[in-house]
Amino acid sequence: MKQLKLTGFVIFFFFLTESLTLPTKPQDIDDVRITKKFIEDNVVYITIIAFAQYIQEASFEEVEMLVKAMKEYRDRCLADMTLPECSKLANDVLLENICAMEGLPQKYNFSHCCHKVDFERRLCFLHNKKAEVGFLPPLPTLDPEEKCQTYKTNKESFLNNYIYEVSRRNPFVFAPTLLTVAARFEEMAETCCEEQEKANCFRSKAEPFIQYLKALSSYQKNVCGALLKFGPQILQSINIAVLSQKFPKIEFKQLTSLLEDISSKYDGCCGGDVVHCIRGRSKVMSHICSKQDSISSKIKECCEKKIPERGECIIYSNKDDRPNDLSPREAKFTESENVCEERDADPETFLAEFLYEYSRRHPELSTPELLRIAGVYEDLLRECCNSQTPPDCYKDAEKKFNETTEKSLKIVQRECEHFQNLGKDDLKYHYLARLTKIAPQLSTDELTFLGKEMMIALATCCTLSEEFACVDNLMDLVLGELCGINKNRSINPTVDHCCKTNFAFRRSCFEGLEADKTYVPLPPSQGLFTFPPDLCQAHNEELQRKKDRFLVNLVKLKPELTEEALRSSLIEFTNVVVKCCQAEGPEACFEEEVLLAILSQSLHN
Repeated sequence: MKQLKLTGFVIFFFFLTESLTLPTKPQDIDDVRITKKFIEDNVVYITIIAFAQYIQEASFEEVEMLVKAMKEYRDRCLADMTLPECSKLANDVLLENICAMEGLPQKYNFSHCCHKVDFERRLCFLHNKKAEVGFLPPLPTLDPEEKCQTYKTNKESFLNNYIYEVSRRNPFVFAPTLLTVAARFEEMAETCCEEQEKANCFRSKAEPFIQYLKALSSYQKNVCGALLKFGPQILQSINIAVLSQKFPKIEFKQLTSLLEDISSKYDGCCGGDVVHCIRGRSKVMSHICSKQDSISSKIKECCEKKIPERGECIIYSNKDDRPNDLSPREAKFTESENVCEERDADPETFLAEFLYEYSRRHPELSTPELLRIAGVYEDLLRECCNSQTPPDCYKDAEKKFNETTEKSLKIVQRECEHFQNLGKDDLKYHYLARLTKIAPQLSTDELTFLGKEMMIALATCCTLSEEFACVDNLMDLVLGELCGINKNRSINPTVDHCCKTNFAFRRSCFEGLEADKTYVPLPPSQGLFTFPPDLCQAHNEELQRKKDRFLVNLVKLKPELTEEALRSSLIEFTNVVVKCCQAEGPEACFEEEVLLAILSQSLHN
């Protein structure tokens, strides 16, 4: 089930802080050499990704200027590694070059970042990234024949421009992911440009890697948001849960060693340090492949592949089989007389081991649910270890775990019932209305995206045997999109509370939210309702998007409207489009009908 694999991605992208040259431990020397060569060969793509993600407004011509500077830097260091500049972190060199570009810091308003140094500068550039990319012009679209002609005429420039456009619209996606997308796009262009039906070829081949990019973007933003809002401990817990489910036969000691590689310098990929992100991924994959016999039986073929295919193959590999001798539960955490003593000796390790043991025994649970169970256990021990008879207190721990899972299961069952009863379209409208009421401060584009993603999550998962884990994982990713990455993102007091209080329990927190009482609706004159002249030429999909936007804007204007009233307005919207598109002057018709038929009916009731 590909959709389930997407929600179970292991965070393989965190690494050691290193200078331009990699350290060379004897056992890693081949992988180090291969990774170093890969980075040198891909310096153009790497520079484009970093620059386009940091300064999204920059033009392609400005990006090309930086590429030229970084290629010259690479060549100088390859010729003489003793030069002082070659001992610097590659990301610091890149930021120095960005700041040195004449007039650029002032033009794009990042001068304040250039006045900072080292970590503070890197953090400033990170906070300069914008998840909402509505300020960018629409993605350029070319006729397939024109696209292929451009590709054949200047292949390098064409591919560079593509990775630039994708990177600036996905500022938080990790570099290895974007490099994979670039490689797939090149393969697609090579194949489709030789076909007679070029348009059909591009359409069919593009869809899988668009979904690949979308899925990883969502997951990576979710994890980076958790890291930046809650710190490295929550990242460690996510990694323990995911790795223990994927590799259930791995020993805890070996898992701990792997986690050191993954999390040793965890801010690299989330901070946009492209070079270190690639190195970190390679280092972790090398660690896994060097110990594959004791980690997983499913990755042998993956480990024979080259960078970057090896990493992608391991990520997509199936969960390993559970060991036959794995008991249903680990007694030392709930039945031992010495639980409190063991916890007190090393709380962090003890709780990490509990999460490892519980996760490998419960492949049917979602990652957020495993984190909830770990939180319940930690709270239980805090209470029990201060009681007179701790063993009597924590002996019913399993009962509490089951109660926690039952609550989460009821939320999923209720959501899937909504899906079964309403169908895709009405379910989407339900979520569009609900999300707009609880977070009306978000842009219309954000709300329409989030509502559609919630519908897709339920449509994907609610007919599967793995329904619970699938729904809980995917819906949590949507909430991660809503909450955003940056720590200082603020929407409204109640939403902020759910986003920032407890990562594991934010699903249940959002379940209890009602319409935002602090919101003051915008007046109708603000231009919330626009019906462009090309509406009548729009295809079904485009018409559906306009319908979604209409609903969101209507709720923003009148949040007290019931779902029944909103459904009535949507029907009227469709009727007006049909009527006006048949009229001699559609624009005048829209102006008159929208005000009279829709706004009068809905806004003044």
